[in-house]
This record gives sequence, structure tokens and C-alpha cells, in this order.
Amino acid sequence: MPNYQFFANKECEYYPCHVLQPGEQLNCLFCYCPLYALGEKCGGDFVYTKSGKKNCKNCTKPHDSQGYAHIMAHIQDILEISQKREEGNLDE
Repeated sequence: MPNYQFFANKECEYYPCHVLQPGEQLNCLFCYCPLYALGEKCGGDFVYTKSGKKNCKNCTKPHDSQGYAHIMAHIQDILEISQKREEGNLDE
């Protein structure tokens, strides 16, 4: 059975977009991190810009060997945010 937890898009014009530890392969599956919406609770290595925007440029969490497991461990939080937004109960 195929494993869909890893994908390397070596044809991408930005590949490699992050530098990982030696021996790690860059996983492109979550090119755009679904945990961005969690703000400080995402568990990644991010900073806030002077204007208050979240900058994930130096975060490799979704791209390393444990990235899939990390994102799946937090996916329920993302689903809850989505549900609150649909119900109009999300403070924006």
C-alpha cells in the first residue's frame, strides 16, 4: 500500500525552500502549513513581524520527518476553528 505521508516536489521552482538537518528529506506535503491559523499554539518555530504578522519562514516543522504526525496531532484544533468560523462564533 502506498504511503501518502511524504511527498518531495523536486520540480518546484522553490525546492528546497527550507534547509533541514543533515539526513532529513524535505517533505512538501504541507507546503502551506494548515497549522498557521493556530497562531502561537501551532508548535512551530515562528516569529511575529513588527506589523504583527506571523512569519513562519524559518519553521521546518511541517517539512521534517515528524511533520505529518505533528500536523495530524493538531488537526482537530483546525477543524474546530473552521466550525466556529462557519457558525460565526470566531473572534476575528
